[in-house]
Amino acid sequence: MGQRRHDQWLERHVKILFVVASLVFGRTVWAQIRYSIAEEQKDGAAVGNIAKDLGIDHRTLKERGFRIVSTSGESMFSVNQNDGVLYVNGKLDREEVCERSTPCLINLKIALENPLEIHYVTVDVIDVNDHAPRFPDQVKHLEIGESVLPGARFQLQAARDPDSGSNSVQTYKLSHTEYFRIEIKDRDEDGKVPILILQKPLDREATKSMKLQLTALDGGRPPKSGTMEITIDVLDINDNAPVFTKEAYTVILNENTPVGTTIFRVNATDLDEGQNGEIVYSLGLDVNDKLRKLFNVNQITGEIVVTGLLDFEIKDKYEIDIQASDKGIVPLTTDKSVTIKIADVNDNAPQIEVTSFSSAIPEDSKAGTTVALISVSDLDSGINGRVTCSLPEDIPFKLMPSSQENTYSLVTTSSLDRETISRYDITLEAKDGGQPPLSSVKSITVQVSDVNDNSPEFSVSPYAFYVMENNTPGKSLFFVSASDGDVDENAVVNYNIWRDSGDENKHASFININAENGEIYALKSFDFETTKTFQFHVLATDSGNPSLRSNVTVNVFILDQNDNVPVILYPVSANGSAEGVEEIPRNVNAGHLVTKVRAYDADIGYNGWLLFSLQEVSDHSLFSLDRYTGQIRTLRSFTETDEAQHKLLILVKDNGNVSLSATATVIVKVVEPKEAFAASDVKNTVKDEEENDVTFYLIITLGSVSVLFVISIIVLIVMQCSKSTDYSSKYLQETNYDGTLCHSIQYRSGDKRYMLVGPRMSIGSTIAPGSNRNTLVIPDRRRRDSGEVSK
Repeated sequence: MGQRRHDQWLERHVKILFVVASLVFGRTVWAQIRYSIAEEQKDGAAVGNIAKDLGIDHRTLKERGFRIVSTSGESMFSVNQNDGVLYVNGKLDREEVCERSTPCLINLKIALENPLEIHYVTVDVIDVNDHAPRFPDQVKHLEIGESVLPGARFQLQAARDPDSGSNSVQTYKLSHTEYFRIEIKDRDEDGKVPILILQKPLDREATKSMKLQLTALDGGRPPKSGTMEITIDVLDINDNAPVFTKEAYTVILNENTPVGTTIFRVNATDLDEGQNGEIVYSLGLDVNDKLRKLFNVNQITGEIVVTGLLDFEIKDKYEIDIQASDKGIVPLTTDKSVTIKIADVNDNAPQIEVTSFSSAIPEDSKAGTTVALISVSDLDSGINGRVTCSLPEDIPFKLMPSSQENTYSLVTTSSLDRETISRYDITLEAKDGGQPPLSSVKSITVQVSDVNDNSPEFSVSPYAFYVMENNTPGKSLFFVSASDGDVDENAVVNYNIWRDSGDENKHASFININAENGEIYALKSFDFETTKTFQFHVLATDSGNPSLRSNVTVNVFILDQNDNVPVILYPVSANGSAEGVEEIPRNVNAGHLVTKVRAYDADIGYNGWLLFSLQEVSDHSLFSLDRYTGQIRTLRSFTETDEAQHKLLILVKDNGNVSLSATATVIVKVVEPKEAFAASDVKNTVKDEEENDVTFYLIITLGSVSVLFVISIIVLIVMQCSKSTDYSSKYLQETNYDGTLCHSIQYRSGDKRYMLVGPRMSIGSTIAPGSNRNTLVIPDRRRRDSGEVSK
């Protein structure tokens, strides 16, 4: 208040000095305006139009610099230079600006330049009843002895209201009571003070305490109010023993309640007061040491506290005695029994026990086969001890409840296949019905034992192997291999060759097989010229009981070697040597066919492709030998000086890697034409006979070779048609070949595919290895319920 008076005094002197300065300079004009506005106005609320009230043209305000230059509340107001209106800047709260001053005046100084004008504006903030009366303390405690006489006065603290005038505290009201009334005393600046006056003597035995409510009202319309609670305790002498508020105490407590938890509070009252009415609590004298380790009681508050671990599964009920005593010179005591019931808490997870467990089960077990007996238990009671057991859904097992509670049978739900899954890791989960539920898991492993339900399977069907002729007997040729999906003895495979008396399997006697590893040996050396291909059947049998078997066809192709020397068919002398005599007239022309050397090679392909060359000749200018056909022709006509007899030594060799050869001798006699005709008549008869013999043998030989060749070609073509292949042909090509008696050509490639070309086959024809894929089916009389599957 002193500061505000100082500010007002200073402002008056500033105004006086300003007026004096204005009079001296003679240019300043000033005026005084006053506005009134209620508090709690919002930001931007208009207070008044200063320009209009001063008669100043609002259009010149901005040019003249219309503004607030000095104020005791400049931040609370602002002026608009466009229209000269004074606005509230922010929220206007009288209690914040003026506290308890009345009236609440805010002085503003408004300035304009050119010419200079100073105007004073006073804003009177009018109080609004926006505050309710409030007591310094919400609760007032009084202690009054029952011996106090009526008329005793008890001054109370006055309520305060920030509002002023009629909006401040005007009166007090006391709740209805026959013992007290209220009196109001006006203390100017301290306001109206309430005084509590005793009207009737107090009787502690009738009323030991009471609560009154004092209400303060302001003068607003409607009025606002504030209350204070007055608690009055009546003091008395010690003439009463403690009394418990309840006849019996029963507490329900969860097990596993933490140590230090307050579970209950006993309450005893004493009509006395002071030390005679103060109560202390303790455990009864008859409480044993075991209970004292579990529970304790607070001496002052009577709170029963847990001091040990409680377990429903050990004991579910306790009874303890609580003693209440006052602090009188001769204390009075009262005992009360407290029953504490322990409630079950879901604190025990279910237990899973597996009995009669079969760790291995045959894969051919029927659905419903019992694998194990499962029993579950839970130490909790009620719903907390109600247990359900479950399995994963993606396994061929399920739990079947038994007649006995919490006992299950683990059984199969479908057939098992060890070759697909040989082991099951089964997780059993047991869950109780508590909230939240507790669960436990147990894993068991079930092995699926093998049953001989898989026949051996060959890696290839049919097999095709190529064997060079003249092989060493007893040496390994090739392997066959079969696998069995079973394990142990059921997967041990033995091999043997199927032998019967039929013609189709007659070559099986040529070979033998290692029963353990499928290695195949030849018992004899093969001759391509005798046998070009054959097949046999291999049986694979496992060691199960009963055993299972399968078979596969093996196609063997004999490959040719250059092991046959060319045979001279012509010329052949009477003693069997390759020597012949040819007579030709001396007058023959160049190119005359003297004779043709004919030869044969039992091999095929390049090994049977024969080439002819002259090794020795008496006159190289007379005769020529065709390299491929073996034809001997004259190169020129004979002269008188030429000798009458010429000897030609001809070499015939094949085209094998290591070529074989034979020689033939042709003696050419040159005779005069007449002698030639005469001699020809004599020789024709002999020669015809010889040529007839040679032709007969030649026809037999060519027929035999041709028949064998055609048969082998037909077999290979049939095998090729029955088995598709993606192999590309690779061959060696020889053009314009017209070899003597060369019935076939053999081609070779890196992947052992071979080509045969004969008189009726074009170069490039292919025979791929393979067969019609038909495998010998051998019935197994030891298995009545299944048959062999042809592969």
